[in-house]
Amino acid sequence: MRFKVLLAAASLLTLTACATSPNSSALRGPVSTGYSPFDTRTSYGQFLAGQAALRDGRTREAADYFGVAGVLDEEPGVINERTFTALLLSGEVTRAAQLAPRGEDTPEAIKRLGALTRVVEFLASGKGKDAQALLKAEPIGFPHRQISALLGPWAAAAAGDAEGATVQPVLQNDRLVQYFGQLGQARLYERAKRYDEAETDYKALTTTSATGGLFTLDYGGFLERRKRQADAIALYDQALASDPDDVALRRARARAAAKGAPPAAPTIKQGAAQNLIACAATFAGERQSQFALAYLRMALRLDPDRDEAWLLLGDLLNQADDHRGAIEAFGHIPASSAQYQTAQGKLAWTYQESGDKTRALEIAHASLVSAPGDRDAQIALADLLRANERWDESAAVLDKLIAQEAGRPDWRVLYLRGIALERAGRWSEAERDLGAALKLNPDEPELLNFLGYSWIDRNERLPEALAMVQKAVDARPQSGAMLDSLGWAYYRLGDYKTAVEKLEAAVELEPGDPDVNGHLGDAYWRAGRQIEARFQWRRVLSLEPGDKQKAESEAKLKDGLGATVPAAASTIAHN
Repeated sequence: MRFKVLLAAASLLTLTACATSPNSSALRGPVSTGYSPFDTRTSYGQFLAGQAALRDGRTREAADYFGVAGVLDEEPGVINERTFTALLLSGEVTRAAQLAPRGEDTPEAIKRLGALTRVVEFLASGKGKDAQALLKAEPIGFPHRQISALLGPWAAAAAGDAEGATVQPVLQNDRLVQYFGQLGQARLYERAKRYDEAETDYKALTTTSATGGLFTLDYGGFLERRKRQADAIALYDQALASDPDDVALRRARARAAAKGAPPAAPTIKQGAAQNLIACAATFAGERQSQFALAYLRMALRLDPDRDEAWLLLGDLLNQADDHRGAIEAFGHIPASSAQYQTAQGKLAWTYQESGDKTRALEIAHASLVSAPGDRDAQIALADLLRANERWDESAAVLDKLIAQEAGRPDWRVLYLRGIALERAGRWSEAERDLGAALKLNPDEPELLNFLGYSWIDRNERLPEALAMVQKAVDARPQSGAMLDSLGWAYYRLGDYKTAVEKLEAAVELEPGDPDVNGHLGDAYWRAGRQIEARFQWRRVLSLEPGDKQKAESEAKLKDGLGATVPAAASTIAHN
């Protein structure tokens, strides 16, 4: 539950940096003491190679390049800044802290990140007094004000400052600091054996709707440690009523019911790490991927077993096309973790995206075999089978899940099976699932578009389908796929002028989609614009079309669409 809430708004981008491609013979190791000034392995070449590696998300390789460049260069200022950044992003937090730039010429943003890195390294090394002193001596400004405030009490606790540890941090109009600061105060009160004050904070966090159940496990763990299992069970039951599939909640309830050993109270390092993860999730949601990655690396320096940090780290690395790093991140999550099945699903998709489809399906199958009733494992396998165009197998996996959840149907699962059935040519079954999904969520644009387009392409229920895709476009006016559906509806209805208008707008948004370009070509032809139609069909052939798309475009280029103008003319299938 915590991970889902933290990442609800997360939208990830690739790591950014200016670079050129590295020379294929570039030095990757340390420089020999016999280095000659005539050696072609120059510091500038190493710097460029490091920039390219950093841009591509290969942060460990970037750190090596920058390190070599620093050895080669007589004035290492800029290179040292890049080395610090690369080391931090690659997880070498201790080395990054040692190299954190502090000079007068260092950009302020690098100085601030360097100071934060040193604070975290002090905490990780058990030097709480140094961490607290640095936070007090160097107020760490934007964009690190949140974490600076949140780490203050934990640094105080590490320094033995009992009074400072229980002061709730405040940052004006900042909800994240408010809620996670109160959580930290609750934990530090508990650590100080001030249980009544701790419970007041825990209760306040779990009774406000703004936190969405984010802190239920924290309060429940506290209740279990106080040997109040009945109260903990009641709390878990209340949360499970809203999210019955949450694995961590189900495990916590089972543990409390069996009067098993309660979860240990978090250590100082673990408490500090959670704040870094919360801020990382915020950065990820704001598309500040480098800061998110840096914070996660620091969190894992403090708490290397933090599963949600490894999950988010893997997502960020995947987004940066660092599939190797993502595979390593997801592999850190043990089979005993409540996040294991989620991690295995992400791991399988990482292999899928890197081109190893066989390995992806092997992992997904093994995951489901190890936990046959697990919802995440079933969905992951079904989705991978769908991605590999094994439609009937995908639907069969979802058959079991839908039967398993017959009392509480999920529109998303019905939609997923509907897609598989439609692609498998089992339209009557697909239409049943899509209709059921639409009844459960009548305003979902993706669902409206898929069912509406399916009717349009089959020349069925055209007025109703037109209204559905128009509703989808109204919700997402920048969706080229939905505008394409709308244009195709007008084409089927014989309104070629409006069809051209809508399809031209769709091509502007999806210029590389062969289906959209093919549809526009058809509309041009029917509107009497044959030269433009042929241009669009030729463009389809340049966009790596499928076999069917290619054959249809070639046939149209040869013969056109004929002299007649049937409103229900068949054309390229929409994907």
